[in-house]
Amino acid sequence: MSALSLAPVDLAKSYLLLNHGPLTLVSSAAGGRRNVMAAAWAMPLDFNPAKVAVVIDKTTLTRELVEASGEFVLNLPTRAQAAAVLAAGSLSGRELPAETDKFARCGLAALPGRKLGTPLVAGCVGWLECKLIVEPHNQQAYDLCIGEVVGAWADPAVFSDGRWHFPDADRHTIHYRAGGHFFATGEAFSLPADSSNE
Repeated sequence: MSALSLAPVDLAKSYLLLNHGPLTLVSSAAGGRRNVMAAAWAMPLDFNPAKVAVVIDKTTLTRELVEASGEFVLNLPTRAQAAAVLAAGSLSGRELPAETDKFARCGLAALPGRKLGTPLVAGCVGWLECKLIVEPHNQQAYDLCIGEVVGAWADPAVFSDGRWHFPDADRHTIHYRAGGHFFATGEAFSLPADSSNE
């Protein structure tokens, strides 16, 4: 991926990357180790400052690295990456030898973070770099991690001017059902603004 295919997204509009409910890949790094995991439960929380929430189980290596570094990235993978996403969601970083790179093991490439030290997942169509907002009760009781978005990026061929416009089937974002079954984000349509019944 070239620098030209990574365009900034205004932080106040970064919620638009997540509000259609796509599956995310959570990347993390600390102490010379990095990890990536799939997370279907991620959502925008606020506009200014932009915030997100994601469920990251306390027993995972990702959670350990997020809490150690105080940061994470929500990456928006595509239909073309579904097999790698399934591998990242099925393989625990804790079960791999410390010298094994889970990115490579799952067929994913990493890019340097633009604002933080956590890597981005190459080939995705959106990226939200987040600083962890420490909320011990939520994290321990519900595995809910809240992050302030400090950098947001999108592939301009797929997302620009605050809108998704998927140019081909392989670059649609995806939604996970269970058991290896996915949905691709569907066809966009619009209604006139005056068509609502209030």
